[in-house]
Amino acid sequence: MFRLPAMLAPCRPGLIALGLVIGAVSTGTVQAQAAPAQAPPAQAPPAAAPAAQAPAPTKRVFTGDGAMILNFIKPDKTADFEMVLGKVKEALQKSDKPEHKQQATGWKVFKSPDAANGNVLYVFFIDPAVKEADYQISNIIIEAFSGAEANEILKKYADAYAQGMNIVNLNVAVDLAK
Repeated sequence: MFRLPAMLAPCRPGLIALGLVIGAVSTGTVQAQAAPAQAPPAQAPPAAAPAAQAPAPTKRVFTGDGAMILNFIKPDKTADFEMVLGKVKEALQKSDKPEHKQQATGWKVFKSPDAANGNVLYVFFIDPAVKEADYQISNIIIEAFSGAEANEILKKYADAYAQGMNIVNLNVAVDLAK
């Protein structure tokens, strides 16, 4: 039987919760995604090139009451990642769209003090998820900033990822506050 050292016994509920999150991630109950795509080029392709239609931007809409996203960031790129998050916050706050203001109120970012396979783990907790709102960071940045500035921000965002992200849609099972 596995026993916790005496000094960790008071932390048992937290360790159980952490184990559940790690178990969910490792068993494939989350949707793995590749690192975010960079913004489309600011100019059209040359006239001689065949006309290729740009893919429609991918939206990130959560289907549940809330969501959790695990982001694995290179240790030397945390400042860039946090700069991008500051730009997302700025974009949501200055937006005229009411859903952007709602998104900002329920979106928290946590940084784990523990290494995740040598990377830094940032966890987005979104509670409540705004129905039909787009949480795709690249779309939020492109909407709020000019082409060159958006491209620079999104390059730093994409370069910060050590690997993709894990996304978990969540539905309330028990609300202990009610």
